[in-house]
Amino acid sequence: MDSLHTSVEPFSSHPLSPETIETPQISIVVPIYNEVESLPRLIEAIQNSLEQTSLTYELICVDDGSRDGSTDLLRKLAATNPILKAVILRRNYGQTPAMSAGFNHSRGEVIVTLDGDLQNDPADIPMLLDKLNEGYDVVSGWRKNRQDKALTRLLPSKIANWIIGRMTDVKLHDYGCSLKAYRAEVAADLKLYGELHRFLPALAVIEGARITEIPVRHHARQFGHSKYGLDRTFRVVMDLLTISFIKKFLTRPMHVFGLLGMLSLLVGVLSGMYLTFLKYGLGQSIGDRPLLILAVLLTLTGIQLFSFGLLAEVLMRTYHESQNRPIYRVREVVTTKNSKSQHLTPRS
Repeated sequence: MDSLHTSVEPFSSHPLSPETIETPQISIVVPIYNEVESLPRLIEAIQNSLEQTSLTYELICVDDGSRDGSTDLLRKLAATNPILKAVILRRNYGQTPAMSAGFNHSRGEVIVTLDGDLQNDPADIPMLLDKLNEGYDVVSGWRKNRQDKALTRLLPSKIANWIIGRMTDVKLHDYGCSLKAYRAEVAADLKLYGELHRFLPALAVIEGARITEIPVRHHARQFGHSKYGLDRTFRVVMDLLTISFIKKFLTRPMHVFGLLGMLSLLVGVLSGMYLTFLKYGLGQSIGDRPLLILAVLLTLTGIQLFSFGLLAEVLMRTYHESQNRPIYRVREVVTTKNSKSQHLTPRS
């Protein structure tokens, strides 16, 4: 079957019916929190964008405990629109759990995520899909001309993107852009918790994904107000340290704890030997020397860090074995009888 690029046949060749979308090719995931005014326009814009392609699709809106009527509106829209699936969470859990819920309810070969505030442009979705067809596993949007306040949003974002790129070795201009396209098998490998949604590209790289980014449009907010503020900085920093550690030492924690422990233990032992020489070789008093306290602390710290490393190794082995989690990922298996295409193909 020939490869399908997302800009050829009109969508009218695929009538909207439950039979058609039983196994959709594209799943659009949108976390929703207090976006009642944006919802109708958002859904219309997404459908208009996907109808320009020949791909079957589903739209999954995850309501994350909205309090402005978004929940009731989603229920009504989902009851009449066969494309729309409303996933209603019990309370407000945050964007990461909402995205995880959307991933878990998706059935498509490709998952596209975007925000529900209309700042991301759904018209850019086909462009992301075309780029994905070039052999990538994740395509991330880059809000090159971002329409946000310079001091409170743009400047902190630029600093954060630079720091994240340096610590994760995944160089992207815009980590915070929610408009992204993932192959479903890659999204299935991403275990989300905390505030890790902003680090999805880095998590995907850990799983061996090929990533690129393309410029996308960005619009000023039309309704409501931003849910983000400077108070999330601390959470971002903590999650960034977690991602950095996972990327480098997930399967070998002893390499970091053991190294630090050995260095601390070495300095402590050398300091102790020096003090012993002063005491018994030169007959000097060492009881009132701060170096004695430091030597004891460094020795104990070294032993503790080394023990943490051993415990971490045991925990990681238990984690991988109990979860049946592989320590490698196979991209494809190619034989003379079987080959796997990286392109989206129309369903029969």
